[in-house]
Amino acid sequence: MFTGIIEGLGTITNISPASKGLRFRIRPDFEIENPQTGESISVNGACLTATAFSGDSFAVDVSPETLSRTTLGQFTTGTRVNLERALRLSDRLGGHIVSGHVDCIGTIDQKRPQGEFTVFSFLLDSKHDRYLIEKGSVAIDGISLTVNSCRKGGFSVAIIPHTAKLTTLSFKKPGDKVNIELDIIGKYIEKLLFATGSRTSDKASAPGVDRDLLARHGFL
Repeated sequence: MFTGIIEGLGTITNISPASKGLRFRIRPDFEIENPQTGESISVNGACLTATAFSGDSFAVDVSPETLSRTTLGQFTTGTRVNLERALRLSDRLGGHIVSGHVDCIGTIDQKRPQGEFTVFSFLLDSKHDRYLIEKGSVAIDGISLTVNSCRKGGFSVAIIPHTAKLTTLSFKKPGDKVNIELDIIGKYIEKLLFATGSRTSDKASAPGVDRDLLARHGFL
């Protein structure tokens, strides 16, 4: 579990095949205190397991599933990435709940300055529109951001100078691909409300809250 508050950048220093996947060696720009083999590290928003720490770098294995759903398969030696170690229970939850399980790949449509800020517009498959709401949360390459506006098949966010400086967004450009993780809370709510085939014919054993109940009370 992560928060989307990037700890720093890292560099892919080596890529090698690993079964049907890939193995990356990553050198972070910051010191990783008390590294633990097997810990989870978010790399551009994808939750990966650190399989080994050596010197100033660590190794991660990337499965074929992760390669098929993220931009990690496009990495080359020298690629810069956003890094975040897993959330500790004692930490402040500065961003939002981020699982590190990427939902889809999006494309930067526009990047334009707005005073000291930078407004990014992204394109994604319109089937994901229902998980995006204005002023809601979204993770872009692992960065927790607030949705400024939504439209069919797209949305925009405003980046403050601090975020631009500390993440890969500072050198991203229109046409670049990014990893997108949508708000996990919305996905769970949808699953609970619209799941079919899970109820019995006995109404007494049905869930106390369902779509019909919400509609009757004006919530839908």
